[in-house]
Order: sequence, then C-alpha cells, then structure tokens
Amino acid sequence: MHRLEDLSNNKRSYPSGGYLYRTGDRFKSLHAIRSGSFKTRVLHEDGREQVTGFLMAGEIIGLDAISTDLHTCEAVAMEESEVCELPFNKLEELSRDIPSLQRHLHKIMSREIVRDQGIMLLLGSMRAEERLAAFLLNLSSRNAAHGMSATQFKLRMSRLEIGSYLGLKLETVSRTFSHFQEEGLIQVKARAVELLDLQRLRTLVGKS
Repeated sequence: MHRLEDLSNNKRSYPSGGYLYRTGDRFKSLHAIRSGSFKTRVLHEDGREQVTGFLMAGEIIGLDAISTDLHTCEAVAMEESEVCELPFNKLEELSRDIPSLQRHLHKIMSREIVRDQGIMLLLGSMRAEERLAAFLLNLSSRNAAHGMSATQFKLRMSRLEIGSYLGLKLETVSRTFSHFQEEGLIQVKARAVELLDLQRLRTLVGKS
C-alpha cells in the first residue's frame, strides 16, 4: 500500500453514499482505499441492487475495468472514505521498470479472481449457514491481513446488502445471525461482531 501511494499524491475523500465511479465510466485509474470501505454493485432494470463485492481499507478497487476500459459496476462508499488514485498508464510504465511492482499487481489481480471463484462456490453449493459463516471468515482473514483484529470488527454493510451479496433474503440473514449467536459462535451488538469460535465456523464450511 505504501509503495502504491508513492505513485500518486491525488487523494480524494467520499461521504457515505458517494460514488467513486459508475457503470459505463471510462477506466483511467485504480484506487487504493486508504480509509473507510466501498461496495460494488450493479442495478437491475427494475431498480433492484445486486451487491457484487465489499472492499476495505488497504485494498485496491477498480480492477473490473482493466479488460474493457469501462467500469462494469458502480462503487459506492459505505462510510466516510478516502482513496488514493493510481493512474493506470503510470502503473504500467512503472511496472515495466520495477518487476516487483508488476508481480504485486499480478498477485492483487489473482487474489480477486480467487475471491470471485469462492463466491461462485458459495452461491452454487452452500446452505445459508455455510454462506454466512464463509462470509464472516473472509472478513476475518482480510482484517488480519491488514493488521486488524481477526475476531472483532464492525460490519459496514447492512443485513440487506449482505443478503444481496450472498444470494439470501433479508429474513434469512437475520435469522442466521440470531442462530449463530444462540449457538455461541458469534456475539452481535448492532453492527459490531465478535467471532467467538473460529474453529467451529471453519468446520461449518468444511475448513480445518
């Protein structure tokens, strides 16, 4: 993150609900999230929202547009957030001169592909409890990777947005959260979540 930030001094702030980019916008830059969080989504013709991802501080957003030069979804801040703009043409030039930067970019892209594949598996083969457990474990590992707590964090997204992302109804998400709490797997207070038993959550989704 620090090396990428050195590429650009162009930092921008976005209020909750602010758009980083919209569907169809021309792709010019990737963005490193310095603080806050974003969701990516597509809107159906009837106005319904389909959440396609959640991005947090320390992650890169905008990779979806590299192949087409157009953004295929829109990115919306879930809270007050700040990003550092990384002009892609500048990144390409530097990555040719700095092999380590090129490898890092490839790792970021590969991680996104793996994450997308994981979501496809979630939607295709898992029960509601397994989907929510996998979602919480994913947030846990990403928090840990960025030096934050793996067991205590605040959900920046609503239950409705979680349901949209996981292919579950709002009622199912709420009921599953309640079930997990009754079973002693998690403790929930509003949007603050504590994972009380990581091993049992891992077992629930077939991870040792």
